[in-house]
Formats: sequence, structure tokens, C-alpha cells
Amino acid sequence: MARSRGFDIDLVLDAAMGAFWDRGYAETSAQDLVDGTGLGRGSLYNAFGSKHGLFEAALRRYDEQTSAPTMRRLEDEGRPAMERLREFLESVVREETAPTPGRRGCLVVNSAMELAGRDEKVTEVVRRTFERMENALTTCVRHGQAEGVIGADRDPRELAQYLLSSMYGLRVMGKVADRQVMSGVVEKVLLSL
Repeated sequence: MARSRGFDIDLVLDAAMGAFWDRGYAETSAQDLVDGTGLGRGSLYNAFGSKHGLFEAALRRYDEQTSAPTMRRLEDEGRPAMERLREFLESVVREETAPTPGRRGCLVVNSAMELAGRDEKVTEVVRRTFERMENALTTCVRHGQAEGVIGADRDPRELAQYLLSSMYGLRVMGKVADRQVMSGVVEKVLLSL
């Protein structure tokens, strides 16, 4: 019979996610993870196999907590498509300019910049997140085309890719740009649809 873990896995993942989000993968030490989660190294390694295994699990947890709800809001047919797209981009501006120390950005984007292309497992998690977000945006764009607010002659997948790259660009800009600059970018992106 398997022994039960003596801890709440979601709380541990949330704490690890915070540590990786604050410092990045390479700069987060095993001691940072022990301090953040309150678990000993043995417990962490028994549960996740390695620092990398814990990072992958924390990245998937981040995706579940942040990306999945965003995708559901984008696909919500109960509201006009342009309203959903505006909310999508403006939420990035709010998050990135919130008065939090260090402007952490998006853990998926940070992970893409730090590890994607060099780490196969992280690349796959990031790729899946990007693809799912692109699909949600494509659905929203198609609704906008059906509503007559986005040109029907434009390829919805290409517009979704444009919106996705704009959103991730805002995430990176959020490290240094102010709210006014970022809001101006949002307006230009929406007008271009």
C-alpha cells in the first residue's frame, strides 16, 4: 500500500511556483525551494524526482491557474468578441504594472526566454500553452468575424497569432514600460483588427 504524502501538493506547488517565478529556474536553489515550501530536500525529491521535476509541475500548475481561466474568458460566447479581446490585453497591462516588487512577468514567458529551445520538456509545456492560447484567440476572432466587427476576409488563425505575439510582447514590455505606453499599444492592436 502506498504511503500518503504528509503535505498538500497544491500548496507546495504554489510555493515552488513563487520561488521559480521570483528568481527563474537557474537562480532558484534547492535551499530556496526548501525554505519556500517548508519541506525537506528528501521530501521534495521523493515527491518530484528533481528540481527540474518540481519546476515542470510548478509550470503546469501556473498554466492551470492563469492560462486556463483566460482561455475560458476568451471563449465565452455570452459577451462581444471585441470586449473579450480588450479585456484579454488590458488584463496583461494591469498585471504587469501592478505595484508588486520585481515585476515578475509571466512564468510561461519567463520560462520560454530562459529555457525553451534548450530544454525539451519545458519547451513542450510552453508550446502547449501557446497553442491552447492561440486556439482560444482563434475562436474569439471567429466570433468577432461573425459579429461583423473583425473583417471576414482576414485569416482568424493569423490574427490570433498576431494577438498572441502582441500579448507576450506586452508581458516583456511590462518589465520596464509604464501603464500609459502599454495601454497605447493595446489600443493600436485592437484598432488594427
